[in-house]
Amino acid sequence: MTLLSDSAVISKQIRKFDRVVLTITALIFVLVILNFDQAKATLNFTLNALVGISGFLLLSVSAAAFAKATGLDQQIAGVFSGNPVKAILAAAIFGAISPFCSCGVVSIIAGLLLAGVPLAPVMAFWLASPLMDPQIFFLMLPVFGVAFTLTKLVSAIFIGALAGLILHGFNSHRLLQDPLLIKSVGCGSGPCRANKSLEKKSISWQFWKEAERREFFINEAWSAGWFLLRWLTLAFILESLMVAFIPAEEIGHYLGGAAWWAIPSSVLLGIPAYLNGFAAIPTVGGLVDLGMAPGAAMGFMIAGGVTSIPAAMAVFALVKKPIFLVYISWGLLGSLGTAYFFQVLSTLTV
Repeated sequence: MTLLSDSAVISKQIRKFDRVVLTITALIFVLVILNFDQAKATLNFTLNALVGISGFLLLSVSAAAFAKATGLDQQIAGVFSGNPVKAILAAAIFGAISPFCSCGVVSIIAGLLLAGVPLAPVMAFWLASPLMDPQIFFLMLPVFGVAFTLTKLVSAIFIGALAGLILHGFNSHRLLQDPLLIKSVGCGSGPCRANKSLEKKSISWQFWKEAERREFFINEAWSAGWFLLRWLTLAFILESLMVAFIPAEEIGHYLGGAAWWAIPSSVLLGIPAYLNGFAAIPTVGGLVDLGMAPGAAMGFMIAGGVTSIPAAMAVFALVKKPIFLVYISWGLLGSLGTAYFFQVLSTLTV
């Protein structure tokens, strides 16, 4: 009885600790024991990745907290709750031209959903945002050419808008109701006290002059930042291992030519092998030089952008499973459709 009692107490104490932090610690410990060189490489990769997205992360977290503290989120919710078709199209277009990366946009999405913005326009923005932004557009032009770059831009808008319109048609379905898994970004998957919403509907741009709004901003920024930092750290660790054991150069050889499986395989392999951010441009450009088919390259980039490991893990922790499955499934279907379209387009223009 004593042993059982002690075991129960220990299990209870373990559950108090953050499971994500425990997983990160366990992974690093195992890597150090089994492969010290890989452990160092993984830590360097993770640190560099976190530093690389830190600007976007700070911007997105601050923007979400600012919107909630000022009351702007309620106004945004009102705008997006208007004409659904216009709201969805506007969200998809804004997503494609916004500067947020796939990881940094997660806190913005959480803020919109918490403010009561309908799921359809949020999903349109959600899918379009990681696929294109102004900097990536201009960096892609000299590497891939006008046709490839414009196709990716249009596909970002199309994938987001179509997903939003379809979701709007099923907005009354019970599985799509109350999409957030948590009531506050910082809660994680376990129980926690939801942050109190501000009752005031008017916008207060100088929120720091009011103690309640100032405290609300600090709490929201801290909780969102800690939530994303934990999950992105774990995600980048896993991504580093996938990059290490699934070399991109080998993928280029297998996905070259006109084999029927080249495009479907590129979409599936884009999930674990994708390099986030600007590194994807020279990487995929190199794969094309190695013989990767144009459609396969397109599918590889789009699938990786939507379903990259860091973004997907953050989304998995944020929303309920049916919403997560819609996000992943539509991202993969959109990638596959765009890849085949561009392969046919490339064949016709040769």
